[in-house]
Amino acid sequence: MKYYIGMACIMALSACTGAAKKQSVAVDSTAVVATAAAGRNVVLTDPKVQGIYDHYLLLKNALVASNYDAAKTASTSLAQKLSTYEGCENTALIANKIATAKDLVDQRREFTYLSSDVIAMFKHASIEKGVIFVEHCPMANNGDGGDWLAAEKKINNPYYGKEMLECGSVVEELKAVK
Repeated sequence: MKYYIGMACIMALSACTGAAKKQSVAVDSTAVVATAAAGRNVVLTDPKVQGIYDHYLLLKNALVASNYDAAKTASTSLAQKLSTYEGCENTALIANKIATAKDLVDQRREFTYLSSDVIAMFKHASIEKGVIFVEHCPMANNGDGGDWLAAEKKINNPYYGKEMLECGSVVEELKAVK
């Protein structure tokens, strides 16, 4: 019996540690956005919408890395981008809530609302090149689930970070209309 319990513990630990991958998020969002733009796999027609997308990804990646300070910086930049785009003023307020949240738990909760608004926006955006993935974690928000946008099909869960990095699935792909 002890043998089976020991083996189960070893298997569980190896499965969990195998999924956890180190991620680094730079605090200087301008430099990161410039670097991301150079190797961009998604190109949007409207430069303002492109800026929102790029800054959203910075925020998402900061949450994946469980980096409170980087998420704070990224959400501040995102709020500025959103506030200059007509119709996104309320979404900018949500981004500001993430910037002023007291901890990662609150940042991730507000990220759910932000993502809902941003996903709706990108479903109507004009994509010139690439694919934007809409991903979903059924366990986020106490089982209510949570969605987010990603630049790649590989799941990197912003709601749990390294705790459950690969929890989720792709639910939709937003592509260029030809």
